[in-house]
Amino acid sequence: MKKILVFAGSIRSGALSGKLAAHVARELSLMNAESTLISLADYEMPIYNGDLEKEEGVPENAQKLRRTMLANDAVYIATPEYNASMSPLLKNTIDWVSRSKQPPENPYKKCTFALGATSDGRFGGYRCLYHLRQSLELGLGALVIPEQVAIAGAASAFDERGALKDERNQKILEKQLEKLIAMAGVLV
Repeated sequence: MKKILVFAGSIRSGALSGKLAAHVARELSLMNAESTLISLADYEMPIYNGDLEKEEGVPENAQKLRRTMLANDAVYIATPEYNASMSPLLKNTIDWVSRSKQPPENPYKKCTFALGATSDGRFGGYRCLYHLRQSLELGLGALVIPEQVAIAGAASAFDERGALKDERNQKILEKQLEKLIAMAGVLV
């Protein structure tokens, strides 16, 4: 069974990306994958600063998240859109994890990644997916599947159980998750 880590790029209470992450984790479980949903609130890290890294090293939470990522075959990131890009929390997390060398195996080169975005606007976070994909693929050499999800009008996109209301969005998500499961673990 494929192991897939799922998290949102926001820790705000009621975050729309958090709703997408929770829905993805449930869907993966229904698709015979082992999903683990985490919150970046449990991996608090200071703003990346090269001087801080030189003086104090990489924060333990960055190393802990690196180990958590490495324990999985794939990673699903649900991101909010902040000014047409990813959230500062998500970028900072990606950067700190990339700086850690413990354990020495690189999760960005071991795990397969899938991306989803939420926005209450009409683009559904689509613009931030470009920046997130660029950081992961070009910056870190990660394998990111081409299928992605962008949920527009996200404030009203989920029902009371946390499922997507729109059948088209749900079908796109299911196809994406099928591809992620098929590609998970191919880099091991």
